[in-house]
Amino acid sequence: MKAVVLGSAAGGGFPQWNCRCAQCELAWARDPRVSWRTQASLALIDEEGCVLVNASPDINQQLRATPALWPQETRHSPITSVVLTSAEIDHVAGLLSLRERHAFEIWALEPVRSAIAANPMLQPLSADWKSPEPEALFHSKHAIAMRLFVVPGKAPLYLEDSNPVTESEAGETAGLSVAGPHARLVYIPGCAALTDSVRHHAESADIILFDGTLFDDDEMRRSGLGEKTGRRMGHMPMTGPGGSLDWLASLPASRKIYTHINNSNPVLIEGSRERALVQSAGVEIAHDGLEIAL
Repeated sequence: MKAVVLGSAAGGGFPQWNCRCAQCELAWARDPRVSWRTQASLALIDEEGCVLVNASPDINQQLRATPALWPQETRHSPITSVVLTSAEIDHVAGLLSLRERHAFEIWALEPVRSAIAANPMLQPLSADWKSPEPEALFHSKHAIAMRLFVVPGKAPLYLEDSNPVTESEAGETAGLSVAGPHARLVYIPGCAALTDSVRHHAESADIILFDGTLFDDDEMRRSGLGEKTGRRMGHMPMTGPGGSLDWLASLPASRKIYTHINNSNPVLIEGSRERALVQSAGVEIAHDGLEIAL
């Protein structure tokens, strides 16, 4: 069994389609120090099939880049289940590409299901919706054992009001714990704060893929890319007060990996000071196509 990072970028991908920030400028120029990335998603693959963790808008590109996910016969796909960790557009828009008469399960906490299941655009899906209780063990159609657990976050952008709660624990944001034959993986692509639950799951993991959206909280403001801080968007920064890097470095997991990396984040540049700081702490930077044995 293995996990494959289908996409490792935050919303918009890298380079972002409408951006010429310092990092995107290098990517458009095909500078060898940066690699293009699609929007964050993960595949759990064994001999029986695949569980897709989040369905990004880039799903067609991601599937074509991953031979293990190619169909073997007419109207066939190895994908038997989709697990959603939030209802954000960059986690669910790819469901629109999975509507071609292929039956599969969708697992999501109830607030996530409620946010998207009634959307008329998604009605053509041949999907069986399932909403486990937080922390409850469930299995994919081919017996991969998983748990969804609540992570501090916020409602999807399209459901925000004028004063959103950015560290809500109502279930709008989740992490996923996966029990492989030889290793336990925890996937948390979005996290606004560390709670006892987040710490517990991370501390029991052999491999953790964690929210690496921003290097520091106000980098988008400084870069002229927007007015929101990382915390306002529901993401802990890597560094600064309350950052995630020191905590990740302290975990016993054999592999600690940042994913969901925003185009503003200088760790995207190989050889940068920021990348070196992260790597010196024993934390990796995910890239599309990264395979992890479980």
